[in-house]
Amino acid sequence: EKSQDCMYLQYCKVCQSYKAPRSHHCRKCNRCVMKMDHHCPWINNCCGYQNHASFTLFLLLAPLGCIHASFIFIMTMYTQLYNRISFGWSSVKIDMSAAKRDPRPIIPFGLSAFAASLFALGLALGTTIAVGMLFIIQMKVILTNKTSIESWIEEKAKDRIQYYQTGETFVFPYDMGSKWKNFRQVFTWSGIPEGDGLDWPVRDGCHQYSLTIEQLKQKADKRVRSVRYRAIEDYSGVCCPVTKGVKTFFTTPCTEEPRIALSKGDLILATRGLKHWMYGEKILISAADGGIRERGWFPRKCVEKYQYDSETDQPVDGEKKSK
Repeated sequence: EKSQDCMYLQYCKVCQSYKAPRSHHCRKCNRCVMKMDHHCPWINNCCGYQNHASFTLFLLLAPLGCIHASFIFIMTMYTQLYNRISFGWSSVKIDMSAAKRDPRPIIPFGLSAFAASLFALGLALGTTIAVGMLFIIQMKVILTNKTSIESWIEEKAKDRIQYYQTGETFVFPYDMGSKWKNFRQVFTWSGIPEGDGLDWPVRDGCHQYSLTIEQLKQKADKRVRSVRYRAIEDYSGVCCPVTKGVKTFFTTPCTEEPRIALSKGDLILATRGLKHWMYGEKILISAADGGIRERGWFPRKCVEKYQYDSETDQPVDGEKKSK
């Protein structure tokens, strides 16, 4: 509504519009999501402003259902094995053919049923532990009125301030200082979260764009610290390339982030990397590319550092390029 606020906002090149505070673009959904927490492959959707409460309740109810199922499995195996186990002085014998007393169970409980029940019990307990841990993580960020992405942004803000020794103090603007107030931001009796997803109540000393200003600073710092590379080998963009070496094959990043295909001569702006892999964005040379950003992982073996003059943006002749 206020044109002067554009200087505080991030611009999404894919959606061709400004991002609202706390919004992020999801590559999977191909849209900007208000108060995005993460993209969940299990629900094939993003967890954000509209469904954060529903997703968290799902993380609570799924372990409770698995605990109930585990109780049924345990009691089933106990009652069926109780009359089949005989204890001797030196051994314990289990007769899975039939129970020792009548009446016989309505559903026969043989060796295959026992194995299936034991396997299902393991799945139920595993789901209880795994999803229960996700529920605890979600509740921690909700009680501080953050998202998983914003927790990461806050950590990077601390690292940036410490690295440059600027003396700044970053205060997360949306933490209301009360866990109950933060909880009420997500969970309401009506099921509809508070606000409209665009404007948010902030704590004293902060304003609506405190977080977006910090994100712009981090992006500027990222551009300064990034390194330009040039592709010296073609790379098809496969997850585990066989032709790029054994170490590259076995150390492929275990992440949902994409890989980018490279052709010899392509320029890439690398922002982070591992020993055998790097992550960066392909530099678009012509307008025919449509302005679509190509970001992802690529093997370090396929590129070399690109020496260029920062003023003219031209390659430096006669200078040896290092890998």
